[in-house]
Amino acid sequence: MTTRQIWSYVSGVSDKPLLGVTIGDMFDQVVARYPDNEALVVRHQSLRYTYRQLQHQVDLCARGLMAMGLQKGERIGIWSPNNAEWAITQFATSKIGAILVNINPSYRVQELEYALIQSGCSVLVIADQFKTSNYTQMVYELAPELRDSRPGHLRAAKLPGLSAVIRLSAEGAAGMGSWADLLATAHQVSEAELAERQRGQEFDDPINIQYTSGTTGYPKGATLSHHNILNNGYFVAEVMNFTDQDRLVIPVPLYHCFGMVMGNLSCMTHGATMIYPSEGFDPKAVLEAVQEERATALYGVPTMFIAEIEHPEFARFDLSSLRTGIMAGSPCPAEIMKKVNTLMHMREVEIAYGMTETSPVSFQTRTDAPLDKRVGTVGQIHPHLEVKIVDPGAGQVTPVGQVGELCTRGYSVMLGYWNNDAATRQAIDAARWMHTGDLAVMDEEGYVRIVGRIKDMVIRGGENVYPREIEEFFYTHPKISDIQVIGVPDPKYVEEIMAWVRLREGETATAEELREFCRDKIAHYKIPRYFKFVDAFPMTVTGKVQKFIMREQSIRELGLEKDCRTAGDN
Repeated sequence: MTTRQIWSYVSGVSDKPLLGVTIGDMFDQVVARYPDNEALVVRHQSLRYTYRQLQHQVDLCARGLMAMGLQKGERIGIWSPNNAEWAITQFATSKIGAILVNINPSYRVQELEYALIQSGCSVLVIADQFKTSNYTQMVYELAPELRDSRPGHLRAAKLPGLSAVIRLSAEGAAGMGSWADLLATAHQVSEAELAERQRGQEFDDPINIQYTSGTTGYPKGATLSHHNILNNGYFVAEVMNFTDQDRLVIPVPLYHCFGMVMGNLSCMTHGATMIYPSEGFDPKAVLEAVQEERATALYGVPTMFIAEIEHPEFARFDLSSLRTGIMAGSPCPAEIMKKVNTLMHMREVEIAYGMTETSPVSFQTRTDAPLDKRVGTVGQIHPHLEVKIVDPGAGQVTPVGQVGELCTRGYSVMLGYWNNDAATRQAIDAARWMHTGDLAVMDEEGYVRIVGRIKDMVIRGGENVYPREIEEFFYTHPKISDIQVIGVPDPKYVEEIMAWVRLREGETATAEELREFCRDKIAHYKIPRYFKFVDAFPMTVTGKVQKFIMREQSIRELGLEKDCRTAGDN
């Protein structure tokens, strides 16, 4: 029970201890307990694995990676939409101590190059293509030397650390090995050698790097340990009352914590079933998966649930097996929550809040939380974590009901940003508090409401978009003198991106021209929907751009007052 709060500080209590094991060891324990439970269903690949069968695939992959010479602590990137190989690679790397680097499937060549170089990846696993992205061709563009290399012997001028590319297809390509090739080399490493390598892992070792942008405009690699993400996945499922009989549909991307931690690890720690309905989000595929797999739980951001409910064939699907799930990424409108509760039978659906740097979840509503708490707050503190809200200037804990910056401490806080000590020190203070940059207010029951952001992050359809990163990109355009990027309300995506542009003297440009400049260079969700050409920006007397004035003016000019439903407008 939560006592009445006076100060904005809470700590999560639990009668269940933290898991003091590695992901690989936990996986094997679960296999021993639930060998015949269905572990993974990948509908678009027509694949089904029990836990014992999945373990066989995971161990083959792990031994194959060892046969390639991959050592503990080396980085292996994965650039792919959702599929069985993604999950197999995730669990295999945890057994051998290789650090999995998640690469956003929407990335283009420049973004891929940065992630590979910054993390120092020695191996890259890629899908052949996804939607309009031809990963194979983009990798050749970045490393043309591949075409004349033997698989596993790459020497690329732009990517000096990368030695091998594995292609998730039946056949390899010039210079690339195939997934089948990888598994075929497993016989070179014995089961005993894999077991010995697995025993050499510690649960505090880094096991995952996830890129998240910052105020500098350059992505930062949040470095997460076994302990970080295994426990977060476990307690997310505990709060949802998961058992080995639960079946979770996961339409959210695996490259993000929502998919690989709250999805895969939540299921794995409980012997539950992971169900991937499609490579990328498809509302009909989700509805079909729920019905045909008799799913008990479903994940998504609000826009996903809206798309499912508004699908023209929605009424013909039997969703009565659903019980719970999580809606996260952005605030949920009350009417949508009501429809999810009733039309989708998800009476125990929960809201979760967190950030990549905290593995990710810090707050979650409980299954019996009233509607107003599910739509108006992000819930209550997670087990074994601490949260405080502090005055951004003075750093002191605020009284209940007063707005301040939300800070998190506990097992979930990342090890740091990969090879970026300065950014780590800015984010995590001497007492190990992670400063989220979010403005929040806590009530007397410990429920927290996010009311804004100290930084100017835009949340578009559940994707965190950082204006500075887009601004840095546009500075490379020869016609642009200055640019400021803001978020404006949107009925579908909650927020959309808008750019105020100041051109160089004598230059002219159109919105379409600037959008074309972005195409195939930055992810589609980062491309501004709106452009406004100006001679100057609103400034303070000290020369600081006033983005809140830009936002207010843009909302009026675009007629978006009715769509002001974002967290920052509460």
